[in-house]
Order: sequence, then C-alpha cells, then structure tokens
Amino acid sequence: MGLILNLETATTNCSVCLAKDNRVLASRENDTPNYSHSEQLHIFIQECLEEADFMMTDVDAVAVSKGPGSYTGLRIGVSAAKGLCYALDIPLIAIPTLKNIASQAREVQTDYIIPVLDARRMEVYATIFDADLNEIRTTKAEIIDEHSFKEYYRDHTVHILGNGAEKIAATLKNSNISYNTAVQPSSKEMVSLAYEKYALKEFEDVAYFEPYYLKDFILQTKKK
Repeated sequence: MGLILNLETATTNCSVCLAKDNRVLASRENDTPNYSHSEQLHIFIQECLEEADFMMTDVDAVAVSKGPGSYTGLRIGVSAAKGLCYALDIPLIAIPTLKNIASQAREVQTDYIIPVLDARRMEVYATIFDADLNEIRTTKAEIIDEHSFKEYYRDHTVHILGNGAEKIAATLKNSNISYNTAVQPSSKEMVSLAYEKYALKEFEDVAYFEPYYLKDFILQTKKK
C-alpha cells in the first residue's frame, strides 16, 4: 500500500520522487534558473515509474508542493497533479513548501527553524517552526530589516535556511542565528510528510484545490 508520486515545482528545482511505504524507490530532479519544469516534469515522472518498474495506474496518490513559491512553477506542478488524480481517481495530497524546506533541518540542534523563500527585493516567504517541526507562526510574506525575527533569536537559537537566507544573513548578524543558504525544496523531502497525510487520509478536493500563492501574481513587462 501507499505508492505515492511526489512532485515539487515551487522553485527552480524541478523534482519528482516515487515512494512506497515511506521509502524512496526512484527520484529525478534538476535545479536550473531557466525554470524548465514544463519540459521536464512529465519526463521525470515516466523515468521514475520505469526505474521502479511500476505503471501510472499503480500509483495510490499524488503529493504536490502547494506553495508559496514561483507562480508559474506552482501552476505547472499542481496542474499535473490534479490531472493525474482526476484521470486515475486517486487522492491528492498537498505539502507546504516551507515545511518541506524546514524538514531538511531535522538534524540541526536549534530552538527554532525558519525556512525562507526569496520573494524578490528584500522580501521573503517565511514560516516559524520549533525543533520538532510544529508550526508556531503561520506563513507570511515579510520585508527583512534589522528587527526581523528578533523575538525568536533574542534568547534562543535559530536556524534559517532556504534560498531567501542569503539576503537575511546580510542583514541579521547574531551568534544565535545559523544559516544554510543552499537548501531547496525537494520531492525526496516530501516522502515522510506525504506518507503521514496518506495514512491519516488528509486529502484535498481535486476539483477545487489551488496553489497557495500568498501574493497576487504581477506580470512583469519590459520598459520600452
């Protein structure tokens, strides 16, 4: 039981993982600034199925990163996940992108984990977790300044990770803060999170589920 296809497209990392009973069977990912998700996602899905010797009809559920993140990336991943779930009549599981990132700090000795995604300029998407990955502050889009997260690192240790950590590191310098700027959300990190939701039957409504954009999409146009 529990053959789950995991899709992560919220950032520049196009990532696919096939897992069964909380164990990775096959994975593919490519992190490129060109956002080639539309070309690679379905190829990666097929390659993972072939490597693990399964067919698409064997999949019990599809898990997708729900955001926040890249508007286009999220649309591609969620559209693919919903299409597969609808066609195969299987459940859809949504994984918060920032919890995916936070789970990569499980081995770090710290009081608080703050996963951050770059949201342009001096803004980031951020959530606050305790060391056991319990969410203690909801996700926000916030502008970074010298007062950011002070209530957490003033008397406790904080680990900030994700592609938004570099701009924070340039602003916040404190011995209670550690950084990991290289972390990207990955489908492999979704496996345990998705399996837990699958076991609890925490599924989304395939017809009405939408990505968690957090901010409205703004079309960027070139100046003449």
